[in-house]
Amino acid sequence: MKIITTTNARKHMSSIINRVKYHGEIFAIGRHKMIDVLLVQFPDVYNSEVNDITNINAYSKSFDFLKNEPELYSMNSLKKKYA
Repeated sequence: MKIITTTNARKHMSSIINRVKYHGEIFAIGRHKMIDVLLVQFPDVYNSEVNDITNINAYSKSFDFLKNEPELYSMNSLKKKYA
């Protein structure tokens, strides 16, 4: 994730949008060393029965980084199974 200022975002908005849309990059935009918004790629699939946040979490590439994470828990280590 790249953090940029609002001024820099305004100057390069078209380029930033293309980088997010076509390359899946994520940008945090903010002021005074605080992040105000996060710019992520909108999902290709959209389910109108759930809200926007659920669509982004379920259908975008927001959690692709987890594919490289090790499995921390096995089914045997869970006390109760949830469906």
